[in-house]
Amino acid sequence: MKLIQDKPMSEHARPFDLDDESPYLAWRSQKLSLPPLPPLPPVVEIEDPTAIAEAQQRTLAQYCASHNFVLFRFLQPPADPAPALKRMGAHFGLEHIDSNLCADDSGLTEITVKDTGTDNLYIPYTNRPIGWHTDGYYNTMAQQIHGMMLYCHHPAMEGGVNQLMDHHIAYIRLRDQNPEWIRALMADDAFTIPPNVEGGQEIRPATVGPVFSVSADGGRLHMRYSARQRNVVWKDDTLTREAAAALLEVLNTEDPFILEMKLSAGEGVLSNNILHTRSGFSDSPDPALKRVMYRARYYDPVAP
Repeated sequence: MKLIQDKPMSEHARPFDLDDESPYLAWRSQKLSLPPLPPLPPVVEIEDPTAIAEAQQRTLAQYCASHNFVLFRFLQPPADPAPALKRMGAHFGLEHIDSNLCADDSGLTEITVKDTGTDNLYIPYTNRPIGWHTDGYYNTMAQQIHGMMLYCHHPAMEGGVNQLMDHHIAYIRLRDQNPEWIRALMADDAFTIPPNVEGGQEIRPATVGPVFSVSADGGRLHMRYSARQRNVVWKDDTLTREAAAALLEVLNTEDPFILEMKLSAGEGVLSNNILHTRSGFSDSPDPALKRVMYRARYYDPVAP
């Protein structure tokens, strides 16, 4: 079924062309007129994730098209969320799942405090805070994560708060200060993630690529980013270093477009892989009540 929605912002003529200011200003004006509604944007309530009603599909698609994310709530949370989440993703063209190193057989990843059985300590599987990032920033450029779902099965006893920011807004904040910073972050060698080595074997080569990239038609902006200071190598030139520092400052500054929230059981986020964080947390002493999130990452964007 083809979803009905407002005209997507990508229909502005090439808003990400640094040599053409007019379409950028039109797109910028529209984006900045649509801040997330305080204290939280609307949460779309879903009676049946296996057969989402047309009105719910429309609302989810429209809000995601405008803000690159939307919040949802299953009114009857399933005992096993993975099949329901995969079926929900299929409603929005999310088919090509990224089965990463710690993913389950379903392709989804259960995010909880656990021993991953790997040489490296992967922070999502601890109770430590996670700084600003987009998911899969270490993937090859041919396997970038464009669509994502994050779902809460059990919240933490304390903490585990997320911050969310549409990457379009980060782009605007930087471009308004200095368009040359954007040009530097669009360079093919702006941002390198070193190889991942497990058991003495390289399981993922170094990934070199841009922070911001644009689809072939000029209408979709993608971002790959991590604020981590370790295991991240920035291009060693003045403009790139300035741009990286300015971007981090943008993310660490109060902004009406930064949303802070803690997902409750049955709630989730559907997004075009926007910027996000996670605060540290404390689990319940009852193992049955420990924090459990499910994450699905796709090579597809959320379909309009």
